[in-house]
Amino acid sequence: MKLLFSRNPNPRLGVATARHLKADVTFEFASPMASGQAERYRALNPNLTLPILVGSGWSLWEADAIACRLSREVGSNFWRGGDDEPDMIRWISWGKENFARGCDMVHFERGTKQRWGLGPIDQALVDEGFRVFHAAAAILAPVLAQREWLVGNSVSYADFRMATFLPFNDAAGLPLDDYPSIRRWYDQLEAIDAWRDPFAGLEAPPLPRVKSYISNGRPGTAV
Repeated sequence: MKLLFSRNPNPRLGVATARHLKADVTFEFASPMASGQAERYRALNPNLTLPILVGSGWSLWEADAIACRLSREVGSNFWRGGDDEPDMIRWISWGKENFARGCDMVHFERGTKQRWGLGPIDQALVDEGFRVFHAAAAILAPVLAQREWLVGNSVSYADFRMATFLPFNDAAGLPLDDYPSIRRWYDQLEAIDAWRDPFAGLEAPPLPRVKSYISNGRPGTAV
């Protein structure tokens, strides 16, 4: 199998998952949206998004589906089964619509748009992203104060999915330190090699640097 990826948040999630599972896949950097590349990738994923897992005569897109497939391939409970599966799916679903969504909204304005020259920061959308983030963090923090990981006693894909955008927080500037249990949980993820540096040893051009921005009257740092 081959995993097509880039350094953006969801492809990063796919690579981190594959490497954490030590799945038998090769990795190939891809740019479906680059000039002249669309037709090459359209048959693999009509959305032209990454990651894409490719096998003999088939392809699978969407990071969550890929995590499920790879976990089954290696016989891991990283994608929880049995009685734990509904709880894991609950956190994946809630996270994508709440915590991760708030992170994404802020990161898109302060990070993605500035990396790729997609226009000025829309402060109203940043403010809305912070509102979503804080509302979700107020729910997530008490849960993580009572448990080490989201599901059971070990890391699961629910943890990886919830944290999709946090590796890019140097650009987003979300106040994780306001929520000690979330900070503790995320520091645990950062201690996992596959999460902290999923691209180690892979050929993967770095993302463009983020141009500086003004945050609360202070210049933001280019990263």
